[in-house]
Amino acid sequence: MAVASGRPGTLSRALTGWAFALPFAVLFLLFTAGPVLASLAMSLTDLGSTDLLHPLGVNIVGLDNYVRLLDDPKFLTAATNTAIFVVVGVPLTMAAALLVALGLNSGLIKFRALFRVGYYLPVVTSIVAISVVWRFVLQPETGLLNEFLGLFGVAGPNWLNDKAFALPTLIVMGAWRNLGFGMVIFLAGLQAIPKDLYEAATIDGARKWAQLRYLTIPMLRPTMLFVAVITTIGYVQFFEEPFVMTQGGPLDSTLSMAYHTYNQFGFGNYGYASAMGYVLFVVVVLLSIAWFRLLRNNVD
Repeated sequence: MAVASGRPGTLSRALTGWAFALPFAVLFLLFTAGPVLASLAMSLTDLGSTDLLHPLGVNIVGLDNYVRLLDDPKFLTAATNTAIFVVVGVPLTMAAALLVALGLNSGLIKFRALFRVGYYLPVVTSIVAISVVWRFVLQPETGLLNEFLGLFGVAGPNWLNDKAFALPTLIVMGAWRNLGFGMVIFLAGLQAIPKDLYEAATIDGARKWAQLRYLTIPMLRPTMLFVAVITTIGYVQFFEEPFVMTQGGPLDSTLSMAYHTYNQFGFGNYGYASAMGYVLFVVVVLLSIAWFRLLRNNVD
């Protein structure tokens, strides 16, 4: 009898909980899960802008869109540019962020709070605003960087319109912009390392470099894993920098996978663009798994 009398109350609480969760569940299904499933189905069709009036009349092409990607020179170029951006940009960003975090954590720098804010400010600043400022700085004849190089008799290149310099320039800009995020995370990880370990290492005769190599870096493995995964996910999807600064040029040297996907949607190739989006998703998943496997043993 006691169990039976308790069921209405349990059911009432369950219904109350679902009532509170219902708005989120509906919005999630409509604006997240629904579009994701719809784009997956779209990637298996030849849906284009001309089919919007008759979406049920499109042809199902299966994996043809994915096979077509392998023969698309522009997509392969975009994938190569994205790979270079990730392979060079992620280690550069992490190394710079760790170096800054070590400096701020050493206690030798005054006004550390001011430096933290200064390094983190680009992270919360609009990427469009940052890109506009960098375009001004990198102007070939009137830009601040080339003006500075001119003081030493060096003729600076056309940074954004030279195929040899455009992508490296965007990589440096991306590392500079994301340095603050990694710095804050690394700083938190450094401050979580017990000071007693450093005192014991000093007593045993370990120098600063040995402490960094055998103590600090191993203790930072979980933090490094987090920063590596988050930074990699962001860099695989880099879009705003080439969109604002170079429009993918010159000669597609800064065209990214995300930017190419955006262009295909703009051209009305919805099925093909959806396939690109899912390839990008799979790349993100595989790289995340690779980072976890690379650092898993050290994290555990």
